[in-house]
Amino acid sequence: MPDRMIQEQGIKVVLASSSPRRVELLTNLGFEFEVIPSDVDETVEPGKTAAGTVIQLAKLKADTVYERVIEEGKWQEGNKDRLLVLGADTTVVLDNKLLGKPESEEEARAMLRELSGRCHDVFTGVVIISKEAKSDQPEEISSFEMSHVFFRNLTEEEIAAYVRTGEPMDKAGSYALQGIGSAFVQAIEGCFTNVIGLPIPLVVSMLRRAGITILGTTGRRGTYTGPVKS
Repeated sequence: MPDRMIQEQGIKVVLASSSPRRVELLTNLGFEFEVIPSDVDETVEPGKTAAGTVIQLAKLKADTVYERVIEEGKWQEGNKDRLLVLGADTTVVLDNKLLGKPESEEEARAMLRELSGRCHDVFTGVVIISKEAKSDQPEEISSFEMSHVFFRNLTEEEIAAYVRTGEPMDKAGSYALQGIGSAFVQAIEGCFTNVIGLPIPLVVSMLRRAGITILGTTGRRGTYTGPVKS
């Protein structure tokens, strides 16, 4: 059975996020994992590229949870001989400006006005930190995904009604593709699940590189940085 796959490999997997979207997407891969929110300060360093920003924040989340789990010292319970922590961060980019989560309803309305009738980019950084029980040093794998999202023209009434639902308030760019916000998205170029918050094809590739067998396939073990995309 799929839900026994990671158990049979003796790997404890931790998702360093409490995002319901990421939890659901990772659950769909068919293995068990623990959810431990990182609760880190997501302040963005000025001057960084979008790709650099999401990888930096994904690494911060993964590092924070990894250190917490190692410090507790309980991860080997249940015959686990490897620990794997996955962190991710997503941001929306328009005109080279990063649009994070809105801090107010007015900011959410302003973001949606900016996105209306235009194409924007969604970046997600993914970092995996893994450690074997017999090893002193962990291995790290990092990469990112980018998708183009096209919004149709939005009316002020639509924007106001959407913000009143509360859905935009904890979402990068002030919308959720998997929710009511899907009514605004005219087209997507690139990875669909990336826009939701976790690029599953990339994650599968990275997990395989970390030595996990998924759908009968395991990649080459070792530190790996995925393709850099312009």
